[in-house]
Amino acid sequence: MTVDIVQFAIILVIMTGLVVVLGKWMARLFTSPAHSFLERGTYRVLGVDPSEKMSWKRYGMVLVLSNATMMLLGYVLLRVQQYLPGDALERASQTPDLAFNTAASFITNTNWQAYSGESSLSNFSQMAVITFLMSVSATTGVAAAGGFIRGLSRRSTGDIGNYWVDFTRVLYRLLLPLCFVMALVYVWQGMPQTLSADAVVATLEGAKQQIIMGPVASFETIKHIGTNGGGFFGMNAAHPFENPTPLTNTLHMLSMLLIPSALTYTFGSMIMRRRQGWAFFGAFVVMFVGFLALIYNAEHSGNPMLTPLGVDQTQSALQGGGNMEGKELRFGVAQSSMFAAVTTAATTGSVDSMHDSYTPMGGFVPLAQMMLNNVFGGDGVGLINLVTYAILTVFLVGMMIGRTPEFLGKKVEAREMKYVMIAVLAHPLSILGFTAIACLVPATMESLANLGPHGFSEVLYAYTSGTANNGSAFAGLNANTPFFNTTIGLAMLVGRYFTLLPMLAVAGVMAAKNSIPASAGTLSTATPLFTGLLVFIVLIVGGLTFLPALALGPIVEHLLLLTGQTF
Repeated sequence: MTVDIVQFAIILVIMTGLVVVLGKWMARLFTSPAHSFLERGTYRVLGVDPSEKMSWKRYGMVLVLSNATMMLLGYVLLRVQQYLPGDALERASQTPDLAFNTAASFITNTNWQAYSGESSLSNFSQMAVITFLMSVSATTGVAAAGGFIRGLSRRSTGDIGNYWVDFTRVLYRLLLPLCFVMALVYVWQGMPQTLSADAVVATLEGAKQQIIMGPVASFETIKHIGTNGGGFFGMNAAHPFENPTPLTNTLHMLSMLLIPSALTYTFGSMIMRRRQGWAFFGAFVVMFVGFLALIYNAEHSGNPMLTPLGVDQTQSALQGGGNMEGKELRFGVAQSSMFAAVTTAATTGSVDSMHDSYTPMGGFVPLAQMMLNNVFGGDGVGLINLVTYAILTVFLVGMMIGRTPEFLGKKVEAREMKYVMIAVLAHPLSILGFTAIACLVPATMESLANLGPHGFSEVLYAYTSGTANNGSAFAGLNANTPFFNTTIGLAMLVGRYFTLLPMLAVAGVMAAKNSIPASAGTLSTATPLFTGLLVFIVLIVGGLTFLPALALGPIVEHLLLLTGQTF
């Protein structure tokens, strides 16, 4: 166990060091007045004016319309895949409901896959649709965070920047350089990077075996750095071509945490309150470490039903030191638990183990992190979600002491709180609403691999993953049906835009306000006390909202497991 804890600590220390380096770079990216030659050329091709100052309405409209256009393009390509040249395996086009689900999934940074990548998509589709949408969805999220922070940092102005400038800079100056370097590292570690569709090799027994290949290394870079999570192969990051070594497993985790954590430093730099950025970073880390401890303890302890049989699961080779069902022996319980905690904290969705095979409390952690949607979160939107709750925290504290709440030197009034509450309520409304509908549909039973509380958890996990724009799954649910493809696709769209757009509105409203001087009654939001209050509010609001659903799923399953009943 000591070795495992040291592994966790090393990853968190490296992540913290990268926060400063990348955070400074992104702050310069969003504040630099100069445009590169490539950026100016892009503006001319797009026909946009980089000097245009956009209100939050204009900024949000451009974001939504550009995303809608790219989603439509992805949908069309998936529908005509079988007619496109260059696929030696002649893979079929996706059905209308599956193509809608896939296009919605990747434009919203969800990367939920109701299909198996290597058997369903050609290399052209993997690049022109999946990798492309992964790149632009991550760029959209980080660009939106830049506009959001800029709005909060400004005084008495009607604009929050220019979306096209933010989008272009994030793509050219951040994601493409990071992905290029990481792709070279991944190729060095053994990941394929080729346009060949497959290779036929001779096995040790002398038989012939077809091995599917493609541009995997480049796919994996944007998959993790962009907090996307979609797998080139159906096994995702458990596949040796996607995750060949312990080093790549560690780099995957650091990549997922890289931008969400660094944006806290960017936030502090752009508003010229570094302590505020560290306070938010502290909130992220506190919540993450708590959930990591819970999932690791649950998986390290293993299945309690084996204890009466005389099996010491913390030492036994039978379970490799815990619950090894659904896990790769090369990663073990420690790295598998860390990966599961990271991928659902950063709403990435990449998996190197089967979440459906985790213990009930082990499965509780991915669900809870996605429900809270505030433990690092995805690129850009994670920080925005945390600020949503920071504003809610100062509002609640202000109401308790009978004082008008303030955030970053500006009063928080009724208009902003309406937008905040839309963002706060849209998330649980989508998760719980769609889950309730699915539980009432008779056909749902045919898609379940398990009954009882675990079956309910499979349905709940699907809509939680879709709404949180995560994309991982319990995998015991056959979601490739017209009903699930359509409803989960809608959940993805709600989770992305009905939480993002209201907060852009908050940034626009706050940008137009004048600053007010701090007084003796002002609540400082850059102290350990506020960090504690923020974590408390996130957990309490999430707990009150989702505890009944969790009680019907993993909690009751855990209690029944202690009595010897499984599902």
